[in-house]
Amino acid sequence: MKTIETKDIKLKKVITKTDAELYVIELSKNHFFIEQNPLKKSKYGEAYRKLKEKYPEFYMFWEIKNNRYTGKLLAGLIVKKKDIDGFITDIIKSDDYKKFEDIMDEIEEYEQEED
Repeated sequence: MKTIETKDIKLKKVITKTDAELYVIELSKNHFFIEQNPLKKSKYGEAYRKLKEKYPEFYMFWEIKNNRYTGKLLAGLIVKKKDIDGFITDIIKSDDYKKFEDIMDEIEEYEQEED
């Protein structure tokens, strides 16, 4: 492989005003992905909580640019290849989370370190 572009990416763990510990993937100033809060009583909070119960290494991150949700989601699972089929099957069989409302909170101020 030949490197055609390099970006400094920071992985941080933050604590919200509601005491949730979440990961943040910082791409640049005013552009980051924040982990879905599994404690939030919302459509995606409920879905994430259930996924994390069964698959602790599953992660969902919402993209934030200039303190606004972009509507894009980064999701991934750290899993052994032999276990991926069960994960895929589980995801497409249940839609219980749809009974919850899709709630978007105001974006909390995110303090970024200066280089």
